[in-house]
Amino acid sequence: MPHHGASSGQGHLRAGWEQRLERSLPAPKLGLLWMGLGLALVLALFDSTVLWVPARAYPLPSQGHSVKFSAVAPQLQNAFGWRNLTCPACKVLFTALNYGLKEPNVARVGSVAIKMCKMLNIAPLNVCQSAVHLFEDDVVDVWTRSVLSPSEACGLLLGSSCGHWDIFSTWNISLPSVPKPPPKPPSPPAPGAPVSRVLFLTDLHWDHDYLEGTDPNCADPLCCRRGSGWPPNSRTGAGYWGEYSKCDLPLRTLESLLKGLGPAGPFEMVYWTGDIPAHDVWQQSRQDQLRALNTITDLVWKFLGPVPVYPAVGNHESTPVNGFPPPFIKGNQSSQWLYEAMAKAWEPWLPADALHTLRIGGFYALTPRPGLRLISLNMNFCSRENFWLLINSTDPAGQLQWLVDELQAAENRGDKVHIIGHIPPGHCLKSWSWNYYKIIARYENTLAGQFFGHTHVDEFEIFYDEETLSRPLAVAFLGPSATTFINLNPGYRVYQIDGNYPGSSHVVLDHETYILNLTQANAPGGTPSWKRLYRARETYGLPDAMPASWHNLVYRMRADEQLFQTFWFLYHKGHPPSEPCGTPCRLATLCAQLSARADSPALCRHLMPNGSLPDAHSLWSRPLLC
Repeated sequence: MPHHGASSGQGHLRAGWEQRLERSLPAPKLGLLWMGLGLALVLALFDSTVLWVPARAYPLPSQGHSVKFSAVAPQLQNAFGWRNLTCPACKVLFTALNYGLKEPNVARVGSVAIKMCKMLNIAPLNVCQSAVHLFEDDVVDVWTRSVLSPSEACGLLLGSSCGHWDIFSTWNISLPSVPKPPPKPPSPPAPGAPVSRVLFLTDLHWDHDYLEGTDPNCADPLCCRRGSGWPPNSRTGAGYWGEYSKCDLPLRTLESLLKGLGPAGPFEMVYWTGDIPAHDVWQQSRQDQLRALNTITDLVWKFLGPVPVYPAVGNHESTPVNGFPPPFIKGNQSSQWLYEAMAKAWEPWLPADALHTLRIGGFYALTPRPGLRLISLNMNFCSRENFWLLINSTDPAGQLQWLVDELQAAENRGDKVHIIGHIPPGHCLKSWSWNYYKIIARYENTLAGQFFGHTHVDEFEIFYDEETLSRPLAVAFLGPSATTFINLNPGYRVYQIDGNYPGSSHVVLDHETYILNLTQANAPGGTPSWKRLYRARETYGLPDAMPASWHNLVYRMRADEQLFQTFWFLYHKGHPPSEPCGTPCRLATLCAQLSARADSPALCRHLMPNGSLPDAHSLWSRPLLC
């Protein structure tokens, strides 16, 4: 078991966080995205259905509900005659709607949601029905707590001339009055200094119902499984080890991954950033999610044994998917059922104080080795798809203020910090993302590494100083997924970290990505062979793995088409789309690497011709493969 340190003063900080949490009641009601449960579920499903289309030659970050809704709104306007709706009539309509929905009939609006889901061709009818029934109770509860004002609803429907639509208010985290120390980049480790290897696992997405030979291109959102049917004779079925399609993984492939880790090790510790269940989000029960949690945790324990594992909570761990109520939501609708199960499953890896905050909010901090603090964030509290945040999106669970307390305490002790989480900060709600960006800038001397997953591809996000947006000061690494979803090889990451010795910087020195080539593994007589795909510094010609080197790589790729195509190949774990990535695609991909702060096109201005600001819709309206 690892050594878990506890510093003096930590109890005071934790007590202060708990006091803030106890005082954290719902803020004044926000304007909502949802115009009734029907539209709420359509939009919830619409967020999910972008996951179900075949991968294209576009990068994956998805930014902004307004962009997503813009694709749905015209169809709704046509269907319900809203194009002829005047602004005054719209406000009268929604004023009446707000009064009429004081006691909503869940069954009635659920029926409307199913019809809208089918009308918009979001999914097959059976999927629409199952998803609506799964989401309806929670979404109705959220909706009744916080309803769109008539002005907000009509601004959303008819445009800004009829009202202002801003569903998530702006808020700011308080930083301590302690002055920020002058920036001090870490010194390179001395020749021969110890180097630690950290295994990084993310987005395993085990499909209990995966079945070899079934149709990988079925009509459902997730295929290669019981119920997918069989492909026509002209097409092959799902492979034994996985498939290049909208499919997740059988347990045997995950077991093969963990069993074959030997050549990539030995590992000092493991960072595991969530998303354990499959993408069958329309039919998952709590029992299904707990089965996935316990089965995969047992599998990791079986093959990694005494190596300490530090998990983070993914957006797929809950059901309904993305549904993570803040701690002020009590009773059966709270996330207590999930956090308690995680605490029980992960108790061998986590100390008591980490388990305490895990049970409350799904996040924790611990000391895995002297001089290093590890912080695991619950990034669902920043998620654009977490509908519970429509009640109150201001620093849910007080997590960011708690993060500041942890970082300040680490700075006071002279410790370094690693942050792990599932959803990358550049994919978060704008206020959350901008506050996080500010926190990273303040504690740049303390932060030694950031590690996220969620996008399923191999990329990174760079942080810059807030004054000029030109000095790279931190980088978040986004590791590749284990799952194939969609059209990818299975993969995992190994980070080389400045080792465990007095005065270590604990920074990332390099990283390696390993994959399973499905074409070879699924061939007649083939067996799974996990091989290293590349080493970052060697492949990209990096002098080190510091933020400036990744910044320079982006601009080198802008000028060097061959270098970018290498990145594009590795970005997709050795299985890129057949569609080529032309200039607009390349600029959008590179912009994503510069964008650790959501909805901030100014970060990409130097990439664009003549320094022009990029168009937000073209750069941030691509689907996520999460």
